[in-house]
Amino acid sequence: MSEVLLSERRGAVQILTMNRPERKNAFTRPMLYALEEALEKAAADPEVRAVVLTGAGGAFCAGGDVKAMSEGQDPDMSFYAKRKGLRDRMEVSRMLHEMPKPTIAAIEGAAAGAGLSLAMACDFRIASDTAKITTAFAKVGLSGDFGGTYFITQILGTAKAKELYLLSPIISGKEAERIGLANRAVDEGTALEAALEFAAPLASGAPLAIGRMKGNLNLAAGGGSLVEVMDLEADNHTNSSETADHKEAAAAFVEKRQPVFKGA
Repeated sequence: MSEVLLSERRGAVQILTMNRPERKNAFTRPMLYALEEALEKAAADPEVRAVVLTGAGGAFCAGGDVKAMSEGQDPDMSFYAKRKGLRDRMEVSRMLHEMPKPTIAAIEGAAAGAGLSLAMACDFRIASDTAKITTAFAKVGLSGDFGGTYFITQILGTAKAKELYLLSPIISGKEAERIGLANRAVDEGTALEAALEFAAPLASGAPLAIGRMKGNLNLAAGGGSLVEVMDLEADNHTNSSETADHKEAAAAFVEKRQPVFKGA
């Protein structure tokens, strides 16, 4: 694993830590490539039941390191080449959103611009109450990337999304919890441990069913019709009913014990 991204397993939870604390974990191409590779591995590893994304040194992520990226870019590169490069890098947001395992952002300090987009791509956000959260783009003359406008609209609705993008205020983790952008606000310095505590019941749940639930909910949030969602629910529920995990849960219920799910 590249030193710009640290990876650690705690039980069934994979912790991915963006590691450029001197730049508030502003990401570069190498960091994004490392993150994409790590997410692919986590998605494919049956031993991983949940993923926590965080940052080193008291910050989550200040967004893209514009200076570092511009230095590695050919000044004669065409619009279409620039656009394709950016779009390719944005795949990490899709992976966080779509992988069939719960993803949780543990936010300390700054979560700005595309860094906030990555946090919003996750299924859950645990933020320190003193975190500094902002879309940031309007203040630097940019319109936003990494799926942020999609995710914030799904989470908060159009009116609040426009307020946070067009005005670009800095809000605390406590305020983020109040408006529903963060699932929990916790004491400063405890976001990672709180995220791991939040992840524990997710990681011990039935992984196939949880992945299918996430797919159902993503389709509903992404504009799927009632018929489309019900069709997917029927497929997923029927498939889930035939798993060993469902049979284990039924037996555990009768025997008055906790089920042990194996993802089968």
